[in-house]
Amino acid sequence: MKQRITPCLWFDDEAEEAAKFYTSIFTNSKITQVSKYNEEMAKAADRPKESVMIVKFELNSQEFIGLNGGPIFKLNPSISMFVHCETKEQVDTLFKKLSQGGQVMMELDKYPFSERYVFIADKYGLSWQIMLSKEKHHIEPAILFVKKSFGKAEEAIKYYIKVFKNSKVNHIEKYKKGQDVKEGTVMYSSFVLEGEHFSAMDGPGTHEFGFNEAFSFTVNCKGQEETDYYYDKLAKDGSEQPCGWVKDKFGISWQINPIEFTEMVSDKNPKKVQATLKAMLQMKKLDLKKLREAFDKG
Repeated sequence: MKQRITPCLWFDDEAEEAAKFYTSIFTNSKITQVSKYNEEMAKAADRPKESVMIVKFELNSQEFIGLNGGPIFKLNPSISMFVHCETKEQVDTLFKKLSQGGQVMMELDKYPFSERYVFIADKYGLSWQIMLSKEKHHIEPAILFVKKSFGKAEEAIKYYIKVFKNSKVNHIEKYKKGQDVKEGTVMYSSFVLEGEHFSAMDGPGTHEFGFNEAFSFTVNCKGQEETDYYYDKLAKDGSEQPCGWVKDKFGISWQINPIEFTEMVSDKNPKKVQATLKAMLQMKKLDLKKLREAFDKG
């Protein structure tokens, strides 16, 4: 396991297609796993049996998950992928490829914060901010706090820094008086959670989108104690969801996933996998003891 926190992208039935598209664009990229719906999960999700359920892939050696969950949730700009590029040529190449069939939200141009920047949504609905940067080339989730969440970016950053170990704030830049945005709200920030880079900002103005389950973060946990810790911390003042999902108090979705559970459902014995998934579907917080019992009986 390379990452403790992995972005998970919700699609209708295009996860594998999207993963192939993305891995064809970024260097050091590959599809690492394709899992299909078995009978139990197909019934629960109202998806065709043996259709693709999950695709795991790497972009620039960073891990992602694509989930085919149906048309319930749609990706939107509330969480985008921020790509830091070292040359203008990198920016232009990524823009040309990722924008095919998509939508440009901020034109490719020079801006006060970058010599070369563009904000787009690709043909699958995933938003990308591509920027010439002094930082080493990498991809990071960018969280935009809008509507009722506007003005809460700094609070959220401080909260996540306390929840996750091996974390730090790199930079927070705030709006100043006279900038036509509420003074003290976050213009841009950079922080690290469990070794993974994130950015966050407050989004002034009127927006038709907000956080939903289409973009979630999977927290890979070692054992029940760690599973309990992250589940309880992130669900506090938020809400518990089925199958190990929680919504935190800011509306962002997390999947609290024990590594051992991932190993069980990757087993070659389909009966054991089916029994484990059937047990999981009855849970909110995942209970490793009960999952092991189901697995052993399968």
